[in-house]
Amino acid sequence: MRILGIDPGLARVGYGLIDANNKEVIMRDCGIIRTDPNQIEGNRMVEIAGDLRQLIRKWNPNLAVVEKFFFYRSSTTISVVQARGVVIMTLARFHIPILEFPPMQIKLAIAGSGHAHKEEVLNGVMRELNLETPPRPDDASDALAIALTGWFHQ
Repeated sequence: MRILGIDPGLARVGYGLIDANNKEVIMRDCGIIRTDPNQIEGNRMVEIAGDLRQLIRKWNPNLAVVEKFFFYRSSTTISVVQARGVVIMTLARFHIPILEFPPMQIKLAIAGSGHAHKEEVLNGVMRELNLETPPRPDDASDALAIALTGWFHQ
């Protein structure tokens, strides 16, 4: 099963792609979709959708896993939620099944505690994927954790 994990954001959308079967889980790709901060939000959303379409066409995932957003008071909350909507809409257009998990559930699945720190989650990702070097940037590592959570849920 090929699983695409997504860590939504407006400036950076983290993505991580894994292949998983009963014997092993392999990282295929990870990185970020970066949008131009000098563009208006609408153009940044178009950029996210276009880059995500390219990833989907390249890798043809069987499942997508997207981090659920927790609302808090921040100047970027609305933009992040809108970018998440663009991600979900793009995935739906390709008829890719979507699972959603909140951050605490992802941390619990990967590090054994819903209150784990970033470093603990990173260590869990490296252990599960048998990686020697940490995936960078953090958004890509987070997206791999999200993809792994989807696999564990299956």
